[in-house]
Amino acid sequence: MFDPEITKQLKELVDRADRDPDIRAVVFTGTHPDRFLSHSDVRWLQEGGTGFPPINTRIARLVARTARLINRVPVVRTLAGMTRLKTLLQLDTFHATFLKMNASGTIFVAALNGSALAVGAELAFACDLRIMADGDHVIGLTEVLLALTPGGGGSQRLPRLIGTHQTLVTVLEGRPFTPAEALSLGAVDEVVPKEKVLARSIERAEYLSLRSKKSLGAIKRSIYFGSSLSLEDGLQFEHAEFLVRDQSKEAQRRMLEYIATTDATGELPLLNPETYARALRAGRFGSTPSE
Repeated sequence: MFDPEITKQLKELVDRADRDPDIRAVVFTGTHPDRFLSHSDVRWLQEGGTGFPPINTRIARLVARTARLINRVPVVRTLAGMTRLKTLLQLDTFHATFLKMNASGTIFVAALNGSALAVGAELAFACDLRIMADGDHVIGLTEVLLALTPGGGGSQRLPRLIGTHQTLVTVLEGRPFTPAEALSLGAVDEVVPKEKVLARSIERAEYLSLRSKKSLGAIKRSIYFGSSLSLEDGLQFEHAEFLVRDQSKEAQRRMLEYIATTDATGELPLLNPETYARALRAGRFGSTPSE
């Protein structure tokens, strides 16, 4: 189950992967033979919701924003962690961790070896790819059955994968998807035999991680964050990411090599099927490794 200790470990892992240029991809899978990540520790959530006076949604938003600010100041976070705000700060931490996954140049893959409910599904939805094992497994948001609502980003990320109305209907009902349903809707990217799910996830992670880590981060930020803005603001977001990459030493080197190859051969390299296929396999055009 997802609990405070996993929250802490997940944050440390994502921070390390994002910071280390030699870590190109992370694959998550479950140790339980039939579960990826079942759901949150319900006792943790129940205890975190006691001892507070009733509040409305407007005040709750202010409280959530306050938790985000507190978590940014280590000394204040430590002191507040000794109060009833502890659970709220822990919940904010994994929200921030999921967002860092979306902004990072590291590729995150969910190798769904079994079922994933509630926050288990939300962790998978926060990843860049989801490879699910075929079989008697499910993935979905079941919080309504405990009189709750998705709290780990599910109501925001799932609509971006499968559409608003389909998300609304399934979350209102609290019914998860089978592997076949998840694949047909786009909630997962592939369904493979259970004994192959981890190997296939690693294969996909290694393939994508051959590309420039900084470019991958720019692409992820443009899509995860820019595509939800207005068209004008999204284009400006994309433009800013492009300008940074256009000036990078790696991009300049590759473009100069591309120009030199074009001048030498008289043809555009990426319109040559063999050259293009080789670039896809290597994750780059040119002879030098990605940075």
